[in-house]
Amino acid sequence: MPAARPNPLKLNRLQCKTLALLQALAELPRYATPGPEEGETVIASMPPAHGNHFHLGPYIVFASDATGLANRSVFVALTRRGLVRDAGGRTVLTVAGRDYETGVADSILHRSDHD
Repeated sequence: MPAARPNPLKLNRLQCKTLALLQALAELPRYATPGPEEGETVIASMPPAHGNHFHLGPYIVFASDATGLANRSVFVALTRRGLVRDAGGRTVLTVAGRDYETGVADSILHRSDHD
């Protein structure tokens, strides 16, 4: 079976970047906890920024690639497509969001040589 085509819902670039960051956060117990439904993840916190970037596990993320994390319109679009949902002010990454192929993770998650 061929690999899934990236971005099948045709999210815009900012939406893809934001979802890719949420997917990366969901992999880190320091920032995420299991969600209320099977396979979901609650994003519990964000790493602190320093300067123009922040560290996300083994990655460095430039602040310019993370602007969607503070953009309500991005979350409305991701929610409408069933990729995230709100749970009392916290973001829940749904199974569909976890499994979605954004096609941008490699371009925004830069390997770090330190934590």
